[in-house]
Amino acid sequence: MQKDLPRLMRDPNLFPSEKQTLLSNIADQAASLDMPCYLVGGFVRDLLLNQPVNDFDIVVEGDAIELGAALVKKYGGKLTPHTKFRTAIWHLPSSFIIYPSSLDLITARKETYSRLGALPTIKPSTIDDDLRRRDFTINAMAVRLDGDHFGELLDPLNGQADLEKKIIRVLHPRSLMDDPTRIFRAIRYMTRYSFILHPSSVILINLESLSILNSLSGERIRHEFDLIFEEENSAQMLARLNELGIFNAFDPSLPKFIDQYAKLLNSNPPAEFGVSANRVILGYSLWLMDSSLDVVKAIAKRLDFNSELREASLAVVQLKKDLHSLKKISPSQWTFRLEKIPLIAVYAIWLVSNETALKEFLVKWRHIKSGITGDDLKARGIPTGPRYKEILSQLRAARLDGEIKNDKEEEELLNTLL
Repeated sequence: MQKDLPRLMRDPNLFPSEKQTLLSNIADQAASLDMPCYLVGGFVRDLLLNQPVNDFDIVVEGDAIELGAALVKKYGGKLTPHTKFRTAIWHLPSSFIIYPSSLDLITARKETYSRLGALPTIKPSTIDDDLRRRDFTINAMAVRLDGDHFGELLDPLNGQADLEKKIIRVLHPRSLMDDPTRIFRAIRYMTRYSFILHPSSVILINLESLSILNSLSGERIRHEFDLIFEEENSAQMLARLNELGIFNAFDPSLPKFIDQYAKLLNSNPPAEFGVSANRVILGYSLWLMDSSLDVVKAIAKRLDFNSELREASLAVVQLKKDLHSLKKISPSQWTFRLEKIPLIAVYAIWLVSNETALKEFLVKWRHIKSGITGDDLKARGIPTGPRYKEILSQLRAARLDGEIKNDKEEEELLNTLL
């Protein structure tokens, strides 16, 4: 797989010209500070696969924070340094029309683990050490940016050969024990690129590495599931995790992903629904909706769901369970039931049920309000209190159910209620 990297890096179809200019500016600044400068990991992998490159990380043999400060001084923007890790985020100036609007600057480093599964301790080192600390051979490549070295490939672990063979391979036998979340990453890459996991790496997904995985915080594990749901083939990734025994080892209550829901994962809410697209919450909703409430509560606790995700996940389970009994109720009853739960939960249940009332709620019913307000009731001398909500709800229900058609009829109904 001989590739002309300088040519690929100047291909606007793979790497937009404005980002090429940005890289050139960074490389020049690094060279002026006598810091060898590299693009690493996913950038190199995707470039060699002739795939468009969006995000990129800059690694320097030197002080990334010093480089960031120099870039801010020359070009503007803002720097967020992380002294402990010797990294920095450069928030690009508004004059740079680039997405994403920030990039990571990283000091080449070596990592050690105080215990299995712990976050690493780091110290500055060489690019060779930096590549050897990574997860898989296909991510352990770098391409140099500065000066006459532009486009030079560093591939100390033969990642290019594994790319050609479509193989995911960890770097050393303790890799999955040092960081068992790499199991999730392996599954993502296997599915995304139609690669296979090398047999020497498969055997490392064993009782020992899975035991360490189970000891990690719920937040770390949930982050890996979040990343899966951001992928196009999320259902296939979950199925592979299950096949490898990850679910049983981590939490036996984790359900299989229902096959007929898989095609729904990539759906976008129609504009008329007014529902914000959220792949991650929709993914969890489809995954968990046929589980019991107790199971979802346990999973939400174990994976440290935030309040938004927990609320949506529980809502879809309850709504799907109640759907049959709700079919013959009035529009107002539907509305008062559905407006208590997140819109994304209503949308998820509509996807699997095609229930007309759910669409009507999203498109029309939830926007229908009473023309009379609390101020109007106050003007009529009605004392404030729970009676306000009761009256306004009755008026709105009449609107929703077609019992009144206009403001005049609503005024007449109000008179009968007072």
